[in-house]
Amino acid sequence: MTASGADNADQARQPAAPGAPDKAAELMAAVRAVESGERSAAEFFAEPKPAPRPRRAAPAARPGGGPGGPQAVPGGGPVAVPEGVTALLAEGGAPAALGTAVVETFGEGAEEVLRADPWELLAVPGVAPKQADGFARALLGPDGGPGDERRCRALAVWLLERAALSGHTVLGPQALAEGLARYGVPDAETAVGEAIDAGAVLAFEDAGEEDPAAGAGEAGAAGTGSTAAGEEEEEGGRPVRLLVGLERHALAEESLAEGLARLSSTFVPPGEEEAARWEEAAGRAPGPSAAELVRAAARGGLVAHTGGEAARAEPAALVAAARALGLRAYAAAHSEDGRRRLAELLDTEGGGGGGRSDGQDGDGPDGGMGPAAVTVDGLLAGREGPGRDEEGAYALDLLAVLDAPQLDAERAAMLVEAVPDGARLVLSGDPHLLGSAGAGQVLADLLAARVCPQVVSRTPDPGPVGELVSGIGIGELNQVEAPGREVVIVPVRDAGEAVHRTVQLVADSVPRALGVPAELTQVITPGHGGAAGTRVLNAALKERLNPGPGRFGGFDPGDRVAHSPAPGHTALGTVVSGDEEGLRLDCSGRAVTVPRERVARTVRHGWAITAHQAVGTRWSAAVVVLPGDAVPALSRAWVYTAFGRGERHLSVVHGVDQALPRAVERIPAPERTTRLRTLLRAQAAQAAPSPETAD
Repeated sequence: MTASGADNADQARQPAAPGAPDKAAELMAAVRAVESGERSAAEFFAEPKPAPRPRRAAPAARPGGGPGGPQAVPGGGPVAVPEGVTALLAEGGAPAALGTAVVETFGEGAEEVLRADPWELLAVPGVAPKQADGFARALLGPDGGPGDERRCRALAVWLLERAALSGHTVLGPQALAEGLARYGVPDAETAVGEAIDAGAVLAFEDAGEEDPAAGAGEAGAAGTGSTAAGEEEEEGGRPVRLLVGLERHALAEESLAEGLARLSSTFVPPGEEEAARWEEAAGRAPGPSAAELVRAAARGGLVAHTGGEAARAEPAALVAAARALGLRAYAAAHSEDGRRRLAELLDTEGGGGGGRSDGQDGDGPDGGMGPAAVTVDGLLAGREGPGRDEEGAYALDLLAVLDAPQLDAERAAMLVEAVPDGARLVLSGDPHLLGSAGAGQVLADLLAARVCPQVVSRTPDPGPVGELVSGIGIGELNQVEAPGREVVIVPVRDAGEAVHRTVQLVADSVPRALGVPAELTQVITPGHGGAAGTRVLNAALKERLNPGPGRFGGFDPGDRVAHSPAPGHTALGTVVSGDEEGLRLDCSGRAVTVPRERVARTVRHGWAITAHQAVGTRWSAAVVVLPGDAVPALSRAWVYTAFGRGERHLSVVHGVDQALPRAVERIPAPERTTRLRTLLRAQAAQAAPSPETAD
């Protein structure tokens, strides 16, 4: 984020000034006054005053091949752990194996950081409050009590980071205080204010939703009803939300809102001749929904598009049409498999979708622009797609982002900020799928804000699997005709039988009955733990499909794996070999070397994965395992996502009885608490002409 961007973000939020000891009490008093209806939130907070933000420079490419942005993949080389860090961890009773993660988190000054504030250990991935408390007690003795300001600050940040894993970019101050109280903070409300005073947490006030149900839903997602998001009504009935969050999420949502508003405001509608050419392109579109999308993109700089798997052909048709008109057009997918399927659609439409995924070849009818199909991570890292100009903007005229529900706020902000003024941006995706692994709900907020044209596809997903999944999307679990055994339900009594039948399906039944080999079949289950989670299933599948001693850190050549170097970045692949440098993988044709010290933390066997890891990828056959202990994890979005991963065949190993139809009918995806839709509406209101101007 540029310095001027940070200055502008400060205008849109109201953090308490550091060094003022009475600010903590003032903040919580303000919250209580607004919640009780005694005072108006407008008395305590000013309205945001957004200003234009210069575009950021292109991010540097990372050695690990990940996006050069938030939560990017650490560098590929081995990490040296200084002796001082090792000694400090031993002094605090922490395992020496934590040293690598500590140095990755804090860098060369790790020892100094932890000596000054032992609770900073909570910032290290995988460390829980109980472990950080033990570490602090060992170093500080009786001085490290539960009310220590350093502990309270670290816990506040940790709780907000945990909320981000569930998609929230902000929480209500009362929800954060309740979280602190659960970890023994003596005066939790004061602790929230002190964390704000120290700059560890930021405070905001946002105008609430025009639709009261939307705001209440977001607040409820924080876990404490409407007060969780601090939402109350101002005088005159206008709702206001008092919120707290981390700076990086605030900057991301504010930057994203400004970037989307910039694209809308800088777009120049086509002239008469160009508009006629776009209309001709719409007339050649493969279907009415594709034609509607082409017309919407012709007239606007920002368009939202929704639909199922079959609807992916519509943004592909748009990109092909734009390239035929001479525009530099690209389409970005969430996964490498999504990019491959997108390239096939573009080739069908004559849009130059082929070529290698690194974007280094593919010259053809597109005029040498290279392959039109890229991945979002490849585009951000500079491995794929167009180059950037001297200002850091992509050299393109139109970008269609498929799988937009999988965009978290930070990656979306980076992407949008690099789209040049006057270009067209289409955010497309299936709103019924599970949301992003990171904080935010970009497409959902854009749709709810209603600040741009929206195209809803009317193209149905084909076949029995498509019919089943379409019904799930509207809350109906229907029986479908499957004359070719496209959908099979396998009832089981317990987890042990579920594991046995799963291995039988993958290794024997599906290959024999359908001709789909095991390597083209994916097992999906709700979680990693449990008696039929990914760990148990992968152990059983490895024993049957690729037995071996696990000579490379528990892995053998030929093992299917899921490599997750950072949250939300899972690459599926196969083990090639291992050596002193690390574990060598083939991830969809791209060579990846995982350093030895990171293998245990970032690589799992991948015959069985979770639905979150499977989003954006499809296989010839999918086997979805629902053991009895999976009931709490089930929701309509989970079932929709998991059942839709099979292109030709779906087997459901069913051990949850009536919990499955109940989840589909009654349990939608949990709401996320975010600020983006409010920020988008504020940008749109600011851009709208005043009544005097209109007159």
